Amino acid sequence: MKKILVANRGEIALRIMRTARRMGIRTVAVYSEADRHAPHVRFADQAVFLGPAPSNQSYLVMEKIIEAAKTTGAEGIHPGYGFLSENSEFARKVKAAGIIFVGPHPHAIEVMGSKLAAKDAVKAYDIPMVPGIDKAITDTEKAKKIAEKIGYPILIKASAGGGGKGMRVVENSAELKSQMERAISEALSAFGDGSVFIEKYVGSPRHIEIQVLADTHGNTVHLFERECSIQRRHQKVVEEAPSAVLTPELRAKMGADACRVAQACDYVGAGTVEFLLDEKLNYYFLEMNTRLQVEHPVTEWVTGVDLVEEQIRVARGEKLRFKQEDLTIKGHAMELRVYAEDPANNFLPSVGDLVVYQKPSGENIRVDDGYEEGMEIPIYYDPMIAKLITYGATRDAAIANMEKAIANYRIEGIETTLPFGAFVMKHEAFKSGDFDTHFVKQFFTPEAMAADTKNGEEVAAMAGLQLYLERRKKLRVPGEVN
Repeated sequence: MKKILVANRGEIALRIMRTARRMGIRTVAVYSEADRHAPHVRFADQAVFLGPAPSNQSYLVMEKIIEAAKTTGAEGIHPGYGFLSENSEFARKVKAAGIIFVGPHPHAIEVMGSKLAAKDAVKAYDIPMVPGIDKAITDTEKAKKIAEKIGYPILIKASAGGGGKGMRVVENSAELKSQMERAISEALSAFGDGSVFIEKYVGSPRHIEIQVLADTHGNTVHLFERECSIQRRHQKVVEEAPSAVLTPELRAKMGADACRVAQACDYVGAGTVEFLLDEKLNYYFLEMNTRLQVEHPVTEWVTGVDLVEEQIRVARGEKLRFKQEDLTIKGHAMELRVYAEDPANNFLPSVGDLVVYQKPSGENIRVDDGYEEGMEIPIYYDPMIAKLITYGATRDAAIANMEKAIANYRIEGIETTLPFGAFVMKHEAFKSGDFDTHFVKQFFTPEAMAADTKNGEEVAAMAGLQLYLERRKKLRVPGEVN
């Protein structure tokens, strides 16, 4: 492949293009009316206009993207994440058009795109599963019998779901009927598929995911884990690698199981196997994401592997350049998703202009973004502005670097998750590693974040004053009058 079309926008489009350029591969950007002046459009070697701002008229129109690849002579399409990245029909159409899809085969996307189909596929591989049923259910009475058998609380989940949609926790039989109806209705609305299933609700889970890579020559490796337990509305906000609680033995066991999950669907490329980890360090298979993850940079930093480069190499038919025993973890990495959201107002989207946008820089700081000062955050797409990633020789060092980076990240004109990130980094539960997916519910309040921000501003002001006095003292000349 000498030219790749990136079927995405914003920070992930830029991130893919930078690696492609380093590899000597030319890139094609696609863009909507809202992204006409976006950085990823200027960075690419060529750019093709798709249509109006709404994604269903631009970034989600398969025919327009495939036609753009044909007219520009792009031999491959990289879907990034979101949009069409996990759409098996798109992968199939790309292949039928004689273009390389930089991702897994359509079959793997299809199997892992349904939680029920995924569970069925990995059954024979002896992967630990959360107790429950592996078939869709709509009968409330039948659901009650299953719930009584596995014990309350239970979790009703949409088979085609994601991002917390079509998901309900049920504490007792009295609320089962109403919660089940809501889950089915929400699943139908969000995914066009009302299939739901029931499993035991793991009370204090951690969300641990394993990065895998597989080539077309039968080689599969894992690149260790990411801890993704700091979430709001079942969506991740803070991620890190490695996890603070996994032992080397548990890491190896989960990694081997993740590779078996990938093999269960003949996986090719970069993918992520997600697990729930309970308080006793028992883990259960959750799902597989058949694409690059938002949080992939933390894995890249601790392993030294460029995951986008490996995706492209695998798509070109190359063998993986390393074996499992060649991979090691070095240091620790943190990531904060900088969303245009107001943490003080239930993380609701905050739309507007980036009146001030100054990102931090320096050693052990990485910012993947797709915006510039003066640009507008459009209402049509995911509200993520950037990913702020820091590195350190130890977890404490990575946290300290993240605190500094957040303090030096200036965004004005909209509300962001930067203050929330600062709150997390300073919180004792996070610093100690003793937290789970209920962190926000248990510890976060707007008042606590405001107090934390005020304290931080006071400390910064005192540090600034001290620096000023020290410099003034050094610059004082003889005979100066105070």
